[in-house]
Amino acid sequence: MDAKGIIALQVHSIGNSGMAGKRIYWKNIRIKTSGLKLSPFPSAIYTVNTRVNSLSDFEINSGWKLLFDGKTSIGWRGAYKESFPAAGWEIKDGMLKVLSSGGAESHNGGDIVTLEKFSAFDLSFDFNLTPGANSGVKYFVTLSENNSGSAIGLEYQVLDDSLHPDAKEGIGGNRTLASLYDLIKAEKTTRFIRQPGGWNTGRIVVYPNNHVEHYLNGVKVLEYERGSQAFRDLVAISKYKIWPNFGEAKEGHILLQDHGNEVSFRSIKIKKLK
Repeated sequence: MDAKGIIALQVHSIGNSGMAGKRIYWKNIRIKTSGLKLSPFPSAIYTVNTRVNSLSDFEINSGWKLLFDGKTSIGWRGAYKESFPAAGWEIKDGMLKVLSSGGAESHNGGDIVTLEKFSAFDLSFDFNLTPGANSGVKYFVTLSENNSGSAIGLEYQVLDDSLHPDAKEGIGGNRTLASLYDLIKAEKTTRFIRQPGGWNTGRIVVYPNNHVEHYLNGVKVLEYERGSQAFRDLVAISKYKIWPNFGEAKEGHILLQDHGNEVSFRSIKIKKLK
């Protein structure tokens, strides 16, 4: 809080004799002290808003909107249903929570989907797992398959990797947390993960050119080109191979999965990209 001060480059103590003699270099150190003007972030920059279920003025002006208001099910309905499930989901204390039903997929309330469909977008959401829980956030869900169980779509995996057995299924870890389920593994380290009981932030960005990115707590964990030959080759060896043109719809619903485990969501917001 001082009015002014010096800039310092730190020399840290060496607690391990094996680190003696190691060096750190700085360069291109520069500073501007005059002609300073306030300038806004470009609207394309993603900013972190820690106020639950709310939008900052910057987010509003940049085109973001809430998909969950923290109080009601407005904007959502059950997959393959006309209205929001009467049971299996709970809205309380600013959270949208899928309730436990013993791990049975879509056995209780079933999946829920947005009323609106989206094509290119930036989607952000907070989620909180219970130990051993499994869920997912799906996108480009068309509901055209009329299948039993969970509706079909590209899935950002929401999973407790340490306790749920699905983390060891699939190919090379492609069913772990933040992965594109059964297709592409999320490259992440444990220190970026808040374990069950803590809130994580997931983010899915789909650009107009079909480039897609998954983020976990601010770190990009995978990217791919939707509809590319590489993408189709992955689909061909996955559980989705039975669905023609899987994941390539022009637009689709956003889906929160009921996989029979208690998982909470909040601060679900989206921005359409052009």
